[in-house]
Amino acid sequence: MVKNGIDGITEQAALFKGKRLGLITAPTGMNAEFVSSIQLLRDRYELAALFSPEHGVRGDIAAGGMVETYADPCTGVPVYSLYRKDSKRMTAGMLDAVDMVVYDIQDVGVRYYTFISTMLLALEDCAKAGKPFVVLDRVNPLDGAAVEGNVLKPGYESFVGHYPLPVRYGLTAGEAAVMANDQMGLKADLHVVRCQGWDRNMQFPDTGMLWVPPSLGLPRFETALLYPGTCLFEGTNVSEGRGTALPFEMIGAPFIDSQRLADEMNARRQPGVRFRPVYFKPAASKHAGELCGGVQAHVTDRRAIRPLDVGVTLLYTIKKLFEPFAFLPPIREGSRPFIDLLGGDSQYRAEDATPETLLERFREESGRFAETKRQYHLY
Repeated sequence: MVKNGIDGITEQAALFKGKRLGLITAPTGMNAEFVSSIQLLRDRYELAALFSPEHGVRGDIAAGGMVETYADPCTGVPVYSLYRKDSKRMTAGMLDAVDMVVYDIQDVGVRYYTFISTMLLALEDCAKAGKPFVVLDRVNPLDGAAVEGNVLKPGYESFVGHYPLPVRYGLTAGEAAVMANDQMGLKADLHVVRCQGWDRNMQFPDTGMLWVPPSLGLPRFETALLYPGTCLFEGTNVSEGRGTALPFEMIGAPFIDSQRLADEMNARRQPGVRFRPVYFKPAASKHAGELCGGVQAHVTDRRAIRPLDVGVTLLYTIKKLFEPFAFLPPIREGSRPFIDLLGGDSQYRAEDATPETLLERFREESGRFAETKRQYHLY
């Protein structure tokens, strides 16, 4: 049986007893019986504060929505925001309220999924303040073996890429924390409560656990598996499927010929995926209320698929076939285009960029990272 760190919480009395705990969590922070980490820590120890990432500790905030400081209505525990317009960091006042910070959120193993940035920023802040940091580790749903994509370059750091990781990094959150603590020289008082029964080749369906969406944008495991590639469309004028029932699985825009795109993608015979022509009207986000043509990516073999290869190939196929395609401009003056922040460098916008040249370069970088990360494996 596979268990996450929170499922061994009763064995951690020596670590937590007598300390004012601050918990960074989200709706995925719960044990195998769906009892929340908030409740479990509050019942056994002194839970002094909650720290909210994007989407809120109860998952009631939309993607990108700012989180305010408030009292948790279920427990009365104060909730401090780690997703503010002016900062994503812990303040001295927040840290003064606790003796130890605990992190329990289901990661998806993808650099641009913002919970990993929240964890690494909090680890840095706790190291500076001399506060112990505990990761209640969770399995990497995409497995802990496969590594895909280029490594984030200096100067391209943002909340969708805080640390030099590849797109799909093949580490658990606890392992990523151990790696960052060592390579960045943080010297944090770091503790990882390990998972039990998980090995690196397991994907989420192999664990026997029930899928709890890490956010509304990832309702299914198959969505999370495609996400390393299809999230790139957030940096373009093509809908990534937000505002539909199949975000990151359906990709399209008003200017796309569905059948032509599906035929072109299926002709490439990429392993583990097939494409179906679709039409959809997003209820929100890009092209809201407009009829979009596009494709749905269907995972046919979850072991064979290389999701970043799929996303990069789909992006450049649309760019080649449909002239209105464009990368979005920077959100604000002086900032980088969002595709650069997602991509970790400016390669996607290079005039001579092709999926073949990019993916070959990415494989070299991910191969080097795969060797480096081995020394931080806990499983």
